[in-house]
Parts: sequence; structure tokens; C-alpha cells
Amino acid sequence: MSKPRIGLLGLGTMGRALALNIAEKAEPLAVYNRTQAKTDDFIAHTRQHTPDLADKLIPADTLEGFVEAMQSPRAIILMVQAGEPVDQQIAALRPLLNDQDLIIDAGNANFHDTNRRAAEAVEAGVPFLGIGVSGGEEGARHGPSIMGGGPKPAWAMVEDTLKAIAADYEGTPCATWMGEAGAGHFVKSVHNGIEYADMQMIAEIYGVFRDGLNWSAEQCGDVFARWNDGPLQSYLIEISGKVADAIDPDSGKPMLDVILDRAGQKGTGRWTVIEAQHLGAPIPVIEAAVTARNVSAKLPLRQRGQDVFGAAPVGLTTDILSVDTLEGAMIAGKIMCYAQGFDLLHAASKTFDWNLPMPEVARVWREGCIIRSSMLNDMATALTDQPDDNLIFAPFFRDLIVKHTPALRHTVATALAHGLPVPALSAALTWFDMTRTARSTANMIQGQRDFFGAHGFERLDNDGKDFHGPWGSVA
Repeated sequence: MSKPRIGLLGLGTMGRALALNIAEKAEPLAVYNRTQAKTDDFIAHTRQHTPDLADKLIPADTLEGFVEAMQSPRAIILMVQAGEPVDQQIAALRPLLNDQDLIIDAGNANFHDTNRRAAEAVEAGVPFLGIGVSGGEEGARHGPSIMGGGPKPAWAMVEDTLKAIAADYEGTPCATWMGEAGAGHFVKSVHNGIEYADMQMIAEIYGVFRDGLNWSAEQCGDVFARWNDGPLQSYLIEISGKVADAIDPDSGKPMLDVILDRAGQKGTGRWTVIEAQHLGAPIPVIEAAVTARNVSAKLPLRQRGQDVFGAAPVGLTTDILSVDTLEGAMIAGKIMCYAQGFDLLHAASKTFDWNLPMPEVARVWREGCIIRSSMLNDMATALTDQPDDNLIFAPFFRDLIVKHTPALRHTVATALAHGLPVPALSAALTWFDMTRTARSTANMIQGQRDFFGAHGFERLDNDGKDFHGPWGSVA
């Protein structure tokens, strides 16, 4: 067999899965891990369980041997922990490569790091791509959603391979070049922010079921399974039903009833919120979801709060808040969340001169990724018809919002009245009400700013800026 042109460095869970995907769907590849035992274990495991794929893996025991195992032009995919480990591997690889070879960071990188690495790659003369890969271990193994960023010629070098291993939606690979430098990793970060928000809204609805209606996990699972056959059809609704139905083999209790209520995070949602603030793009649903995860980590504080103030009152009934109303609230909240996410992508595209292909972003997310949803096809259509407009104004989604916002309003009002926290759903509704208010209350803020800081303001009856009020300035 001739030398492969692809190599993968980093054989953790995601790296192993992606390597097998490449071997199965695309071509042979070299594999390497800094810890030799991981490489040996991966090859042995593959020989035992999928021997036909093992023959397509060329293991190396040194970095030099790894590079030598490939023919040039090489494409080396890094599947290592984000941050400093990526820089270390790039620094170690560059002296061994030539100006035709390509380094690809396929981890969850901060797009600012990817921008920096892209600039450094130009100086070093070794091309660099930063690609977002979504879908978890299952997606990496069988077909992820892939969001590419970097020089388009570098993307073209591996486009066939990446499209071959990507998820497929009705014959269309879910792999697309998004733009220069960190564009792909930024799109992946926004994807993760939407993922945080979608998960949080589902959790809030689960909380209404569990704490407000006193439902069992099994009852919740039945509703989520039913919703997955309707407008809310999505991977996250599907797995929420399965999670709710699962039984702990040790205790015999519902799995949800034994899981500690402290949510983890790897930082991508937080990055999305920080960048949205820099860009002046409001994403309050995602912000609320990140805040909720942070509050979930405060276990002693929450326990003390319940001890001092008491738990939320219960006593809701489906006569007060029906299952159909809760479904409508989820539909409206989901649309508003995605609308905010795409609005952030618009802002980043203009600021960084990326010219992000908005319809393609939606299409790439239709399969393979965590936020895949039946709504994304309609979002792709809406963004094709009105690429620069907010999704809530697209006729299809406008009609859904008109139909389901009353359910969102009733859900939020009822939950809050009964002490049930629904931060993400509340944020969606508040953002919608602010968006539909032509005359906001920011005139009071401008008056306050001028009073204490002489910042000036604009007037409704006169063009121009830097008008001041009659309160005068502080001497």
C-alpha cells in the first residue's frame, strides 16, 4: 500500500472515532499519540473489533515517524485538547513539514486562537485550517457536521475527504467552508451556544413537569417522545425522551433521579456570550443558559437558599398549564434562540469580513450535529430568501411566532408565579417583547447618562447628536 496523505494526531475518544470514520469512508491514514500506549491500545482494539479497518491504519511511535509515514502534500488533523497543547503540537510539527503540507485543528478551539494560528501559519509557510466538528463521539465515528475555516485552497485540498466522512442530509454532505481564519471555529462556537440554550429550555420544561406538575421521569419521557414526532423533532428532544425513560441498573430508579444536578461545560458557550458582548449582538437566551449552568454549580448555595427561603410551591395542574401550551412555548423559544444565534453570526461576518454563507450554516447543521432539527431546513430556506434579515421576520417563522408566543407568555408567567425558574424561556420572551417595542425606555437611560456624565443624546424632533438636558453639568 502506498503512503497515505492523511494523518491524525491525538487518539482520545474523539480522535479514535474520527480516525475510524476516515478509514471506513475515505482513505487510509497514519495515526499517532504522544503516549504510545494509547496508539497500541487503539490498534489492538481495532484489530479485534473491526479488523478490516485496522489494515487502513498506519501507526507511528514517534512524531518524526508519523510525518514520514505520509506522502506529501500531507494533511495532519490535530485532535488534542484546545489551548496550549495545540500550539505545542503545531510547533513540533512545523519543522518536519514543507509548504505544501497542511495542519488542521479539529478541536474546540477559541476562534481568536485560530485567527492567531492562521496568521502564524502564513509567516511559517505551512498552511493551516481550523475546523469545527460537531456530533460528539457518535458523530465523529459515523458522520459529524463539519465547519471549515482558513484559506480556501487549503480547504480544497481536503474537501473530498471531509465531505466523505461528514453526515449526510438527503444526499448533501454536512461539511462546508465558512470563511477565512477562525470562521469555522466561530460558527462551531455559536452552534455550541445554541446547544446550551436548547438544552436549558428543555430542562426548564422538564422542571415544570417534575416540580410543578409532580410528574415522574417516565411521564416526561413519554411527552418528549411524542413531541419528537412534531414541529420540535430534533436530536436533543429525542435524547431527552430516552434519558427520561432510562433506568439506573444499580438502584432500579429512573436515571434522572440519581444524576447530580450540576451541569458541566467546556467553555464554548461562555466564549459565545463573551464574543456577543464584544460584537453588540444580543443573545439573551444563550446568556441565560450559561448563567443557569453556573448557578447549577453552586450546590451549597442552592441548598442554603432552599433551607432559608423554602422550595418553590407546587400544585400546578394541566388545567393551569397544559402539555400543548408547554410544547408551544418550546417552539417559540427555540425559534427565538436560533434567531439570536444567526444574528450573532451576521454581526461576526460583517466585523471580521468573513462573508459567512448563512444558508449553508443552517444546512450543515441539519444532520450530524447536536442541534440538528427539522426546523433547520426551513431556516436554510428563509436565509436563502432573506440572507440579511432576522429569522423571526421570515414568513414561515413569523407565523409560528404569532401562533405560539401566547403559549410562551403563559408558560413563563405561570412558572414564575409558582416559583419555577425558567431563565432561558423568560429571556426569549423578554427579547421578543423588546424587539417588538418601537419606542423603548432607553430614552430614560440616555437622560440619566447625560445628567451624570454629560454624554449627550439625540432628539426625536431634531437631527444630530450631543444635545443636553436642562439639568446642567456638574461644576
